[in-house]
Amino acid sequence: MPIVEDKQQTKLFDDVLESDYFDQICATLDIDDGHAWPDNFGTKLLEWIEKQNSKPIKTLSLFSGLGGLDIGFHDAGFQVTTLVEIDERFAKTLDSNSGNTKYLGECDVLCMDIRDFDPADIDYEFIIGGPPCQSFSAAARRASGVSGVNDDRGTLFKEYARLLSTIQPKGFLFENVYGITGANRGEAWAAIQAEFEAVGYTLSHRILDAADYGVPQHRERMFIVGLRKDVDDFLFPYPTHGPDALAARGFYTAGDAVDRANVSKEEQSKRITGRYGGLLEQIPEGLNYSFFTEKMGHPKPVFAWRSKFSDFLYKADRNTPVRTLKAQGGQYTGPFHWDNRPFSICELKRLQTLPDAYQIEGGVQVKIHQIGNSVPPQLARILAMAVRDQIFQHTIPSPIQYMPQKKQLGFRRRKRALTSTYQSKASAAIAGLEAAEADYCLEAGCYSAKLTANFDFSVTTTKSDLKIYVTATDNAWNFHAALKGSHWRRKAFQLYIQPIDDWNLPCKEVILSTNDFSNRGYTAAWKAFEAELIASGLKADLVQLCGYYQYEPSFNVRFVSSQDTAEPRWNRLALVVEGIGIQRTLEEEELAQQWNCDLAEVLPTCMFLRDLGYEVRNATTNGEIPQGHFLIPYAFPTLTPQSVQLRKSLNSEAL
Repeated sequence: MPIVEDKQQTKLFDDVLESDYFDQICATLDIDDGHAWPDNFGTKLLEWIEKQNSKPIKTLSLFSGLGGLDIGFHDAGFQVTTLVEIDERFAKTLDSNSGNTKYLGECDVLCMDIRDFDPADIDYEFIIGGPPCQSFSAAARRASGVSGVNDDRGTLFKEYARLLSTIQPKGFLFENVYGITGANRGEAWAAIQAEFEAVGYTLSHRILDAADYGVPQHRERMFIVGLRKDVDDFLFPYPTHGPDALAARGFYTAGDAVDRANVSKEEQSKRITGRYGGLLEQIPEGLNYSFFTEKMGHPKPVFAWRSKFSDFLYKADRNTPVRTLKAQGGQYTGPFHWDNRPFSICELKRLQTLPDAYQIEGGVQVKIHQIGNSVPPQLARILAMAVRDQIFQHTIPSPIQYMPQKKQLGFRRRKRALTSTYQSKASAAIAGLEAAEADYCLEAGCYSAKLTANFDFSVTTTKSDLKIYVTATDNAWNFHAALKGSHWRRKAFQLYIQPIDDWNLPCKEVILSTNDFSNRGYTAAWKAFEAELIASGLKADLVQLCGYYQYEPSFNVRFVSSQDTAEPRWNRLALVVEGIGIQRTLEEEELAQQWNCDLAEVLPTCMFLRDLGYEVRNATTNGEIPQGHFLIPYAFPTLTPQSVQLRKSLNSEAL
């Protein structure tokens, strides 16, 4: 029977057992926690398992990625005979590591869509793998649109269930992001559970943090273990590291993990460049862009609080695990090394507990993509031993202590408490900054500009039909966009932008105007103001000046027209500029009421806003938004060539 700790045995971090099952396993395998110990753990575990001469557990791997789960299960004595992976870049990595003496052992790598996979007559005893998680990810949730089962990738669990129904293995392990439970208001999670139960499996599930199991990375993922209904419930093993471990054992830190990793001189000298590259050096270890926010007390806040993803300009702390490694990201997506450079591929492998010698195919970005998508093998090893023990009753190096079903882990609580730690770090770093420079002075003048169809704004020395006139006083900055064809001095309308409290700009008001009622003129005036914020280093963009849309804005705007316009949509734009119908997801009927228009005019108005460069979301662009609802986050245009929303259509009929 598995060892299950009751409430009396559950210990606080400062009142723990002298040793636990992980100590005993390491003692049996003759492992210490020295240099790159997870590699040694995997090697010694496999050697120990092979000496037992137990029957290999024939296993099918689905959505294999680069093989993180497969490494862990192979090391624990599972014979992963078939790996199914649709991406040929990942499949090449699997091929490179397949073979008698390699990390995945003898196996068949099938580069194909799971929908086309036929298990034939192979008698698989266990299935492992998790479908692509982007549909349920934190990025999707932040976009106010977790597509979940509305995305083709979000329905791949049905293919998983199809194979379970056909093969009828003794059990399976399914991994995905923890956001899977909240997608589509919980409907996706209910559908997944119902699908698996319908083909004959009872489910045990937990959200686990990889750092709790010896991975130098905080990575929260949902793990589901399904068992045929004639098998007892599955229990998850206690954490091996951190405050929830039964023995006093700290986390495996990023600094220890990358110690003596193979890093070339070129990799050591690489730096982050571009608009924000120079900011990284000032950021303390463990912090991100938020160091440069007013909330953290920075004297020259460039960003608004929570206006970026948490990995934006995130610098790793060598004394703790890093935050989740990302599969894809931009130039400023961390974690970055505490020496203000990107981590090398070898270091990223260490942070994911992939073996040093594991061969990853492809260029640098392809390798990063594969690493970021992987399940950490060290976590997989612990789970694989638990499966081997409970489901198959095969020997393991030492009995595992299992958590009761209702045992609550503390990683979420500790995560919430980190804000005060970050604040202390920021305060200490800010105290050492030099005194702020003198107020910035806006330079008056006139320049030619370009505004492209994808809202890319730039100054140009070539002939242009768009000119920007800039004037400044102690009280106000003025940006006037003049288009050829109307008198340049004419002001069809003016926008008066004023701070609600303090906005850290060296003026009390900003006035935008244009000489005609035109889409380009309106957008160009806003973009000229934004370009000045960026060039001066005062703010990263207009969103940083205003603040993230889920918070109270830091400025308000008045729309003043010098004449009546024959187009009602401009009157509705004036309402949007003044904050009517924005920041909240609203029904069409409510928008029509707020904008004083017919219901049939709501979608055309929203499409007009998109033409001006406004971000507008609905059920077509973001699956979590209900049908017939719209979200306009900001009172000003925010679309840029890099905007994800720019590539989405509001009109489903246009798709």
